Amino acid sequence: MAELAAGGVPGEPPSGPAAEPPAGAPLRGPPCRRLRAVEPVLLLATLALALQAPLCPQLLWDRLAPRNGSGPGPGPPGEPGGCPNHTGPGPGPQELETLVAHWNLYLNLAGFFVGLFSVTLFGPWSDSVGRRPVLILPALGMALQAAIYLVVMYAELPVGYLLVGRVLSGLSGDYNLILAGCFAYVADVSDRTARTFRVAVLEACLGLAGMVASVLGGQWRKAQGYVAPFWLVFAASLAAALYSAFVLQESVPQRQPQRLLTLRHYKAVYRLYAGPARGQTWHQLLLYSLAFFMVVTVHFGAREILVLYELGPPLCWQSELIGYGSAAHYLTYLSSLVGLRLLQRCLRDAWVAELGLLSNALGLVTMALAGTTALMFTGYGLLFLSMMVTPVIRSKLSRLVGETEQGALFAAVACVEGLCSLVATGVFSSLFPACLSFMRGFPFLFGALLLLVPAAIIGGIEIRDGSPGYQHFGDLPEPPEEAEPSPRHD
Repeated sequence: MAELAAGGVPGEPPSGPAAEPPAGAPLRGPPCRRLRAVEPVLLLATLALALQAPLCPQLLWDRLAPRNGSGPGPGPPGEPGGCPNHTGPGPGPQELETLVAHWNLYLNLAGFFVGLFSVTLFGPWSDSVGRRPVLILPALGMALQAAIYLVVMYAELPVGYLLVGRVLSGLSGDYNLILAGCFAYVADVSDRTARTFRVAVLEACLGLAGMVASVLGGQWRKAQGYVAPFWLVFAASLAAALYSAFVLQESVPQRQPQRLLTLRHYKAVYRLYAGPARGQTWHQLLLYSLAFFMVVTVHFGAREILVLYELGPPLCWQSELIGYGSAAHYLTYLSSLVGLRLLQRCLRDAWVAELGLLSNALGLVTMALAGTTALMFTGYGLLFLSMMVTPVIRSKLSRLVGETEQGALFAAVACVEGLCSLVATGVFSSLFPACLSFMRGFPFLFGALLLLVPAAIIGGIEIRDGSPGYQHFGDLPEPPEEAEPSPRHD
């Protein structure tokens, strides 16, 4: 820990004059192309997150259900929930859904509220001390959270102890810091023409790992319960930390010790949007950030309630179908990547993003009205282009700032994502139990309506700008107010 606080990483000598390139040496070049890939870190971390995400609501469902045999108890291993008639004491199905939704809200608020401030602290810090420390710390935090969850399951402790794991993981930056570190790493080692492809590959890693985890988790939980899958969560998180510490090479060439607990890091994010020399660029930065916020909030919010929506009537899915549904949801990352590459040949990026928003809205409306398993999977199918939006917005944002500001930008984006998680958890997890009495799928309709805001922002900027430079990611122009970026010296 002392090494991390000083900007070093285990297994690597501290940076110094002999380890640094000569003054004036560019950051990008042949040495950068020899750096090891950061994609395994994101794959392992996403595997851990996607494996536990659908299992946590089911674990809460089983632990909070009455255990006298008269209500929706845990049942045999791997068969949670169901939709039995409630005839005995304890909470009925609707009351149980409300209780689980509230505990799910508490857990997510505990982690994301703390993580919101940790990410904006660690992100700018990585510009000086390097990217590896901000990949190691959150991976270790996720492993510690999984270990605490295992202790709760082995000792049959009250579900309130799960809050301890969420808070500790949030203090280390949680999964959002891993996202920020990986995207910043890619910005360090890639040039402007190749950066979009590397960002798209990173986003595809989210879907690939999530799809594998969802299918594996559903089947594994059905066969052996919760303990074995959470051991894999622990192992994947620890493997991500070990890979970052001992395999991944540093992407920041001139690292230097930097204080962690200082307001300077928060000011770096603030100056990104409020710098006096930025001119009119800050308008588009704010608008695209707002569009990104709305899109990711809807993504997170819908994902928050999907498992509860599928557990209850009329679907009454069990863990196997829940796993297949989660896999179909994550498959949209891969189908969107293919759609993005194909549609770019005939459409501007803004209109590609608009088609992605349309796909997202159609899928959510179908899910809101789904009363059968077939119709629910139809909704998943209509989402097949829904993840084309975020790569477009990330690419537009990255070209509104200079090359030396990429670290601060991705810290700001991670801050927005943390805020998205906080807002989505608070809004959708509270809205779902409130709508059970009249329409269980209303939160999905609400999410579809929210997508009108980013659609108006992206379309409005494209129509007003009308610049041919927005036809392709690689051709996006630099802001006219900014000078050519100089070589980076940290």
